[in-house]
Amino acid sequence: MSRQIEKLSVFLPAYNEEASLDKTVKNVVENLKKNVPVWELIIVNDGSKDKTGEIADRWKKKDKHISVIHHYPNRGYGAALKSGLYACKYPWISFIDSDGQFDFSEINRFIDIQERTDADLVIGYYLSRKVSFSRKLNTFAWQVLVRLLFGLNVRDIDCGFKLISKKVLEKIEPLQSERGAFISSEFLIKAKKAGFKIVEIGVNHYPRKQGEGTGANLDVIIQSFVDLFKLWYKLK
Repeated sequence: MSRQIEKLSVFLPAYNEEASLDKTVKNVVENLKKNVPVWELIIVNDGSKDKTGEIADRWKKKDKHISVIHHYPNRGYGAALKSGLYACKYPWISFIDSDGQFDFSEINRFIDIQERTDADLVIGYYLSRKVSFSRKLNTFAWQVLVRLLFGLNVRDIDCGFKLISKKVLEKIEPLQSERGAFISSEFLIKAKKAGFKIVEIGVNHYPRKQGEGTGANLDVIIQSFVDLFKLWYKLK
């Protein structure tokens, strides 16, 4: 039986991920070939200071399905997500973090659940998140706040593995968040407000072996709260 999702765009936001990017790209390409007839992969190099950009450009030269977006200087996770989302050309879009903490073979499960439920968004939640206890606590507090302010009741707002219909992006107001980590919350809040169907799926999460995440940086946290209250004030 043929699948509804025949064409899929995938993008990888990447900042200083030279140690993980090769392995992540190989994993994504291998599983795209297994699961969809037509695909593209976009690597978003968000002003990396290591060799992430060079590695991305090598992949672009090696495979015509792969393209690269370079940000100079670094603009933040939200900006990388926006660049990736709006550059995708196919009717369905997926993304994972490029740090090697996800296995893209699970896209098969995302596609299956989308076809069973006719969801507009299939969003991952961590079955067991491999980060520090303080990071988990901060995430929990953030999700409680977003739930209280916006009524967004999902198990995990910020999980970096999602499958999205492009029509969601085409209908909702343009995303604004850039420097902070509010981008996933903003996207889901706007999608829910527009009436799109959101279905959740548990995903495996693996320990980060190299590199360092930026989600716990103070400036990122502050900007996330600024963005959150800006949207709350606009929508109230």
